[in-house]
Amino acid sequence: MSFGPPPSMTQPPPTARTTERKRGRKALTVLLAVVVAAALGTGGWLLWGGGENGASSDRPGTADGQGPRDVRETVEKQPASTVGEMAFRFSVDDMAPGEHVEMPGMWATDRILAKGVNKTLVGMRIGTDVVPGEEEWRLGLDGPICGYTRHVTVDHRTAVLFRANDREKDAFCNQVAFVDLDDGRLVWEDRVPYSVAGPGPGSATGNSTQDRPSVTLTHDTVVVTWGGGTVGYDMAKGTSRWATRATAPCQDMGAAGGRALLIRQKCWSTDESVPDTSWQHVTYKVRKVDPVTGRTQWTYSAAKGIRDLGVPSSEPAVLAVAGGGTEITDLLSLDDKGRDRATISLRNGAYVADCAYGDHLVIDDCPTIAVGAGQVFIRSKDQLEKQVSNWIIGFDLATGDTTKKFDSGPGSLLQPLRMSGDQLLALRLSDDHIAPNALVALDPATDRETPYFFFDLPSEGEPLTLSNENDIVVQDGRIFFGAKSANGPAGDKKKQWLYLVLGIGSGGAAEKP
Repeated sequence: MSFGPPPSMTQPPPTARTTERKRGRKALTVLLAVVVAAALGTGGWLLWGGGENGASSDRPGTADGQGPRDVRETVEKQPASTVGEMAFRFSVDDMAPGEHVEMPGMWATDRILAKGVNKTLVGMRIGTDVVPGEEEWRLGLDGPICGYTRHVTVDHRTAVLFRANDREKDAFCNQVAFVDLDDGRLVWEDRVPYSVAGPGPGSATGNSTQDRPSVTLTHDTVVVTWGGGTVGYDMAKGTSRWATRATAPCQDMGAAGGRALLIRQKCWSTDESVPDTSWQHVTYKVRKVDPVTGRTQWTYSAAKGIRDLGVPSSEPAVLAVAGGGTEITDLLSLDDKGRDRATISLRNGAYVADCAYGDHLVIDDCPTIAVGAGQVFIRSKDQLEKQVSNWIIGFDLATGDTTKKFDSGPGSLLQPLRMSGDQLLALRLSDDHIAPNALVALDPATDRETPYFFFDLPSEGEPLTLSNENDIVVQDGRIFFGAKSANGPAGDKKKQWLYLVLGIGSGGAAEKP
């Protein structure tokens, strides 16, 4: 896999031009598209090209009181310009027919876009077109990445799990690495236990199927669940602070980090009259754990019949549950003692809430559920009458009642991304491909929608906006769309261009009236 020039846009505007790409890292100065930025009633021209000035000169900050080893909660600021410019591009052209590459995890800092690629972490300088071998840094692991967290510390560190294929004949996913995203330095690594899949908490042996492990970050602590238990590591030294063991018939199956630490447990019924194939055979628990001591502070038992459980927010505690099917049916708000506070029904699909599902166990990756300002925000089902539209709806965490409603208007869709202080950042996607897309801030206090910047995407890059199949990260005045996996050409094709990551930022200069 190597990097190369991007696919050409299907119908380039008259002002677009293409050039031969020179080897070596360079700023993205090629002007790719010009469209009229008419969405949301804002006039002006959108330039999709540009250079390294993707972020606003008014740098975003973190939430008040955050230290370097807290999980980052960046508060973005409105850019000086609503002109969107290309801030980063990562594409390949040499994947073999039928080749498949896993790309777990994507993280951004003010100057680095980092991506997992099979058994390697790569860091690429934002504002450049990356050429093979000229990444800012590259960290090779001893086997494929098998677990990751979306969280990043204030001092730009994160954690991944990997299989030590180069160390063991039958490698399990039992290695944790803590990495500095600025320079690709391996801060520390350690070997964690592993357990056999099923109701027992015993260690796996031979070629047994392994329980899926997970990793997350909370205050000054890296946490790994391995099925048979959970381990908490000191961020600075990588030493074990505490370790707990699961008690049969339950296993520790996933950790949610951020402001607090919640551990999900999957439990199997001991009632022999319940068939093993019945959903009644499996139940879920969630326990809140002190990240310093590992002591359980409270335990919540989900109702029987829940088929899956995600954790969009650890504090305030919000659970996303699938009852009676595989899709999320309800959001549950818990109080500070782990007791039921409010239940928010998705009304048989009238509202949509997504949590990531895949080979990597990341239970707190719920890309279209945002929690903040005492509310949880989700989107409605797409409305298809005449022109497509939808809205974002807010629900009060204390009562479950609806609070705010932000309409997309005809011809576009709104998708919640994350909170930025008390503002909700959302992606406005154009359905007619005439008006541009936009990154916007929605204010629950005033109902005001503020465009951060407008941008267009080439047709080949549009699939990257699908949040359930890709990573979408807003950080330091930019929005990044990244693939979680890549496939080589299918059928008779022998060569094709693939966008793997696209980054858009605001132009540095303020718009002229």
